[in-house]
Amino acid sequence: MKKVVLLSTSVLFVAFTAATVTAQTASWRQIVGIIPAGNVVGSGTGAVPGGFLPWTTTAGAARVNLRNGELQFSVRGLVFAGGAPGITIGTPGPIMGVKGTLVCDVDGSASGGNSVLVETPSVRLSSTGDAAFSGKVGPLPAVCSSERDLAFLVRASVVGGNSVEGPWIANGAVLFMGRDDRDRDNDKH
Repeated sequence: MKKVVLLSTSVLFVAFTAATVTAQTASWRQIVGIIPAGNVVGSGTGAVPGGFLPWTTTAGAARVNLRNGELQFSVRGLVFAGGAPGITIGTPGPIMGVKGTLVCDVDGSASGGNSVLVETPSVRLSSTGDAAFSGKVGPLPAVCSSERDLAFLVRASVVGGNSVEGPWIANGAVLFMGRDDRDRDNDKH
């Protein structure tokens, strides 16, 4: 009888511990350019409109530690996939800077109808469409770790030399929520 009680207690403890462990990291294994121009991500005051033309990338990834606000992203070959007057396809055109934007509670269900945005500082976008950021974006709002609907966007932040709150032009794809990097590595198998 003692063994059964001990075993039952152990099983309950493991089940309770597993249920209370929340994701500590969110990562996106790829960054892709916006396909349907004008697409909106987020809701209410946290809605971010998409760019007016499609974009493409050759590579990229993003990762955020939901406990300490450490965020990294990189994108390669972020260029226009459609042309327009003054825009040359295959180039970043007049976009000279971008920033990463974490959209927490995309549907606004936990934030009174409004998504919550957390942004990196602006970083330079090279003439071949390469950009990267690594650093802390401060303590994250609780909704970023309590809600599972997260999105990662790359937004235009410098156009023709002027700072802007620009549209999103690329997004993180293949979201993985984990406790740490070991979880992500185990998912590869």
